[in-house]
Amino acid sequence: MERLTGISQSKQEEDVRRSLELGLEASDSVVDRNISLFSRAHQPAFAGINTFMSAYCEDMRRIGDYEAAFVGAPFDSATTYRPGTRFGPQAVRRISALYDGYWFDGGVDIYEELDLCDAGDIFVIPGNIEKTFDQVTKAISHIYTSGVFPIICGGDHSLGFPNVRGIAPHIDGNVGIIHIDRHIDIQDKDMDERMHTTPWFWTTHEGSITSHRDHSHMHDVGLPNCHPKNLVQIGIGGWYGNRPGTAIAKRRGTSVLTMQDIDTHGPRKAAEIALEMAWEGCKAVYLSFDIDSIDPGFAPGTGSPEPGGLLPREALEMIHTIAAEGLCGMEVVEVSPPYDVNDNTAQLACRVMLDVVGTLIATGHLGHRNKAKA
Repeated sequence: MERLTGISQSKQEEDVRRSLELGLEASDSVVDRNISLFSRAHQPAFAGINTFMSAYCEDMRRIGDYEAAFVGAPFDSATTYRPGTRFGPQAVRRISALYDGYWFDGGVDIYEELDLCDAGDIFVIPGNIEKTFDQVTKAISHIYTSGVFPIICGGDHSLGFPNVRGIAPHIDGNVGIIHIDRHIDIQDKDMDERMHTTPWFWTTHEGSITSHRDHSHMHDVGLPNCHPKNLVQIGIGGWYGNRPGTAIAKRRGTSVLTMQDIDTHGPRKAAEIALEMAWEGCKAVYLSFDIDSIDPGFAPGTGSPEPGGLLPREALEMIHTIAAEGLCGMEVVEVSPPYDVNDNTAQLACRVMLDVVGTLIATGHLGHRNKAKA
């Protein structure tokens, strides 16, 4: 409470001034003169233009003015079962209006301590996986090389490969990947294509294979600074989608922590184990969070639900532990609003993003906390 009360409210005061200027003064009967005639700020939560946390960057040439950016990748043409994740970014934006940026648990005020924007959606090409991958890689590369932390919202999990491909070449050293999911997602192809079951096959490499650039030769596999030993997959289990990738994971030497492992060690210890393996010999770590890692009783809106997954509080404890060590980027994928109930899944996805960002701010890895003090 002391930490939060010590943060200024300059951003909120600026929003009020802007609302009154652009949205005009309220009717005479309204007592609170900070309320405008037309909504131009965070309130009411159910009004206004649909952006993530009410922030928007229209001119992507100025993305470097911000410290972190939410960006949508509304692509689900690589889904093998239930499509619908192309609507994930909009659902997360919509439910984000519920939040005011004030995180009591971590003592963080995002609006005061972070220059955050919504960069909009990447122009994906429905039905064309390879062109979409190229679009996504170029977009994420633009955000990352502008000095901005990317908060990527899918879309299906095939995006893991082009997302990391947009970041890894710009890191002077190896990149570890922590992948929280119920499915192992490392088979080479699925139904003869690179699908949402294959991202980590194409991201990690075997031997001295060079970076994948030419899509005409599918055997050219792997980013040279993404070693299999630094890929850690957490929460894997259930009855669907894991056998094709298991042999590849074993052959490459990736690490897998099952839900049984999490039950045995607890979420915090499991996250610490994952951190040790992901960071070994690496300069940065990337977080990939598939929303189907959370039990479908809490997150039904996903393409491949698998009962027995994480409880929301367990998932949040794990990402707090992981983010406290710093990240180079993150993604939350597989939110499928057509199967959601009461926006529960979209809300959990939003919480994962906010809790990661809040932890990065609280631990000094992101934002400008020292400048935000009263």
